[in-house]
Amino acid sequence: MPRLVIDTHYLTEQLKALLEIPSPTGYTDTVVRHVAKELERLGLKIELTRRGAITALRQGSRRASARAIVSHVDTLGAQVKYLKSNGRLELVPVGHWSARFAEGARAQIFSDSGIYRGTILPLKASGHTYNDEIDTAPIGWNNVELRVDALSRDLDELEKLGIHIGDMVAIDPQPEFLENGYIVSRHLDNKAGVAVMLAALHAMEREGVSTPVDIHWLFTIAEEVGVGASSILTPDIASMIAIDNGTSAPGQNSSEFGVTIAMADQTGPFDYHLTKKLIRLCEEEEIKHQRDIFRYYRSDSASAIEAGHDVRTGLITFGVDASHGYERIHVHALRSLAELVTAYVTSPVEIERDRNLHAGLKGFTRQPNDEARQELAEDSNPAE
Repeated sequence: MPRLVIDTHYLTEQLKALLEIPSPTGYTDTVVRHVAKELERLGLKIELTRRGAITALRQGSRRASARAIVSHVDTLGAQVKYLKSNGRLELVPVGHWSARFAEGARAQIFSDSGIYRGTILPLKASGHTYNDEIDTAPIGWNNVELRVDALSRDLDELEKLGIHIGDMVAIDPQPEFLENGYIVSRHLDNKAGVAVMLAALHAMEREGVSTPVDIHWLFTIAEEVGVGASSILTPDIASMIAIDNGTSAPGQNSSEFGVTIAMADQTGPFDYHLTKKLIRLCEEEEIKHQRDIFRYYRSDSASAIEAGHDVRTGLITFGVDASHGYERIHVHALRSLAELVTAYVTSPVEIERDRNLHAGLKGFTRQPNDEARQELAEDSNPAE
């Protein structure tokens, strides 16, 4: 079945709603409820793990060789590391991101006594006081602090607010949706991937399409700290496509337009046959695409493999400029990804052997080389 038409208005509205919900890793309950309710509105039955990862099953013609699509709802953030004598907060990052991009950020502190607003500032923030020292100050989490927008001039006043070590801190996304299709915001990684999945599902439900196998729509809650899809897969899932951001930067081939198909990340190559199928689908459906390799990057797919799941994995991405910083994407990439997802989940199963957890050599896949070409020739011209 060819790719489906994607409702980009629905896609961007979902992304806007997701960005409004703070969800640093460890503080994802609210965004989980939001996504789960939208999945139920689309007609899917959902289940949550104990901590809140979401599985939504859309039944296909059979259960065996099921496919999964996965994104993560958690984002970067911070925690209170220490209450300082000057009434400000020392922070530690949640997820891997530079304090360079924390400086100047507006934030929320989730304390037992309520939510406070604040700003992350360098230790030397005033040019009128420190003159040129503000330009030579080092970069790092030990060199920033969170100024709370409440009476907190010293440690006693700070403690009276009810703020404690370990309190979660969410960074404001500050989204902008421009008329030319560009979207600028923090946390596009991976709220945009979640919106892509919802948009693909929205198109499938609208058209009433069927799939050859069950499709598991997975939403994880701790990808930014490396947990990802490590504990959400079931044995009947034979292949899994992760949707996440690709880095459009010098030395990379990712783009803010079309689909960027990852050939490998820091954990190694993605599944050869699944990746080649995604490329072929892009070619057949005339979906703009490019390939890339990410040296300092991992996704939900890596966590699933490292947890011991014998599943074919692939990664398709939307190109992000300044990933884990002040991110920018284009709606063209999001639409292209959703189109590819619809083409993939409705495509025929090609590796029938994958319905079994273990099997013999018969039906095992082939990768091109001289020996394989010779065997194929012999198979097509058997001896008398």
